[in-house]
Amino acid sequence: MKLLFCGSGWFPIIDRLEARLPASHALARWDRRAALEELVGDVEVLLPSNAHITRQVLERAPKLRLIQQPAVGTEAIDVAAARALGIPVCNMPGMNTVGVAEAALFLMLALARRYPAAQAAFRAREIGAPLGRELAGRTLGVIGPGGSGQALATRARALGMDVQFLARGASEPERDAFFSSCDVFSVHCPLTPETRGLIGARALGLMRRGAHLVNVARGGVLDRDAVLAALRDGVLGGLGLDVHWEEPWDPDDELYQDPRVVPLPHVAGSTEEAADRIIAIVLDNLGRLERGEPLRNLVEPPRNLVEPPRNLVER
Repeated sequence: MKLLFCGSGWFPIIDRLEARLPASHALARWDRRAALEELVGDVEVLLPSNAHITRQVLERAPKLRLIQQPAVGTEAIDVAAARALGIPVCNMPGMNTVGVAEAALFLMLALARRYPAAQAAFRAREIGAPLGRELAGRTLGVIGPGGSGQALATRARALGMDVQFLARGASEPERDAFFSSCDVFSVHCPLTPETRGLIGARALGLMRRGAHLVNVARGGVLDRDAVLAALRDGVLGGLGLDVHWEEPWDPDDELYQDPRVVPLPHVAGSTEEAADRIIAIVLDNLGRLERGEPLRNLVEPPRNLVEPPRNLVER
């Protein structure tokens, strides 16, 4: 069985997967000197990662039997086209919940203790500077009360923080009250038409001056221009980013030069433990595919599959 990994990163996880594949399976990686649709003619399983899987790509893959996303997000996959073509799409919900929560907490702490400025002070041999903040007694606003958001809330409460959640479907008055009552915000929601640009000029304008904002979800949930303006105006006192508007990012972008910004290279979910959980499900689904058994974590099951068992979902 031929697999093709399409991502532009997360190679340590793919290295681990390749080492554990059965001898009858071969894993290739997208050579970006060629268009993706030119490489999928003999591929049976796609591992999309952050690549865009379009209808054009799918129509050029006559042997494709499974799109196995080794992550949660499927917004870059044309799931409707896959359904129409009878190709199941599976993802990996909950595999990196702990890692994402811990990364969000790391960013919160780094912002609170002004980590970039502290590093500059270290290099300058300046003792006892800068002054940071304590998280205890402050209010954390979690945007997206799913697994990683709940896991972060548990850890934040252990530090003595109060926690509020902004849930999907909140009314405008509820949103306004949320954004005006928290000291630190952490974004964990998926990127959808409803959440794109959710953290924009209005939300930022309601925040307490000097608030800290962390994003471990998707770059597009934040309105970049509004965030940059809020940093310039001092509305935001700190910004922690594990996800970015463009990936890979430009490290010379003025946003990343700001000493109040702590960026990470989209590693929140990249832990050894999460990698092992992801690999276990990939291997399990490959076996299920070969045996004609129900696939795990099926996303919007295709309706025209020849084999009925593939329409079943095991969670």
